[in-house]
Amino acid sequence: MNTVAILKAVQLLKEGKLVAIPTETVYGLAADASNPKAVEKIFKAKGRPSNHPLIVHIADSASLATWAIHIPNIAYQLAEAFWPGPLTMVLNKAPSVPSIVTGGQNTVAIRSPNHPITQQILKLFKGGLAAPSANRFGHISPTTAEHVKKDLGKQVDLIIDGGPCIIGVESTIVDLTSTPIRILRPGAISAKQISNVIHKPVIYHKTTQKTQAPRVSGSLSSHYAPNTPAIRIHTRALEKKIKETRNKGKTCAVLARKKISAVSHPQLIVMPKDPENYARILYQQLRFADLLKVDLIIVEDVPQTPKWRAVQDRLNRATKKT
Repeated sequence: MNTVAILKAVQLLKEGKLVAIPTETVYGLAADASNPKAVEKIFKAKGRPSNHPLIVHIADSASLATWAIHIPNIAYQLAEAFWPGPLTMVLNKAPSVPSIVTGGQNTVAIRSPNHPITQQILKLFKGGLAAPSANRFGHISPTTAEHVKKDLGKQVDLIIDGGPCIIGVESTIVDLTSTPIRILRPGAISAKQISNVIHKPVIYHKTTQKTQAPRVSGSLSSHYAPNTPAIRIHTRALEKKIKETRNKGKTCAVLARKKISAVSHPQLIVMPKDPENYARILYQQLRFADLLKVDLIIVEDVPQTPKWRAVQDRLNRATKKT
């Protein structure tokens, strides 16, 4: 990426415009987080509910005090360990943070993205960028610049192409305002990794728990979803479901971690057997399956183990369990 494009991005952001930026997780739709009118454009472009909070992206932990108050020492410990990287921290918001950014809450979500282009933009911009995923609200998150273009097109003033995202699913969101500390959205960084840094217990919050939690990005029951109806099914029942679907005269695309003799390319999308690589291409392959214009997308369920938690979470929101 040449310097001219980066300087143009910074200038547009200062003018209150929208710029799609690459991160290691997914592409973000960025606006000046201190400018409510600019942030409002994000909600309009995405069709995002106004009470659904955004994540503020900053260059490094030196800017934390601009956006948050009563910052615990563990926040700086986590920043030292994982920033820049796929970790978002929920903290008590500073009075100056526009309520449109936080969905009217007293907390703010903050992270420092690990992408060289966006780091340059943030350092030159010298401020925070509100940046949810650069796609239509509830749809599959974008992991390439082309995905952003197809979803939002001319609603974005500039799309910065930083190549495919290397992680492919959104950041881990950890709530540092609660006791015990809890993960509100799983991602590449696990509760165990966080606990090892801060030497405190960290739990995964369940929506069924009576204790309330701050609203955060990607926490709705239906999210990251393709336009085509999609279901997930246990490995043992996979081939039976494919046969049943075809017997009803329906077409299907299948995401599975193995070859299936009854399904061939392109309807069969063979997924990686390890969670990191599976996550990296998940959204890309769901988008590909969508383009096939089949009646149903069938996804083989993934292992119910801690290493697969982030993938489980995305599939739980993008598909229906059968």
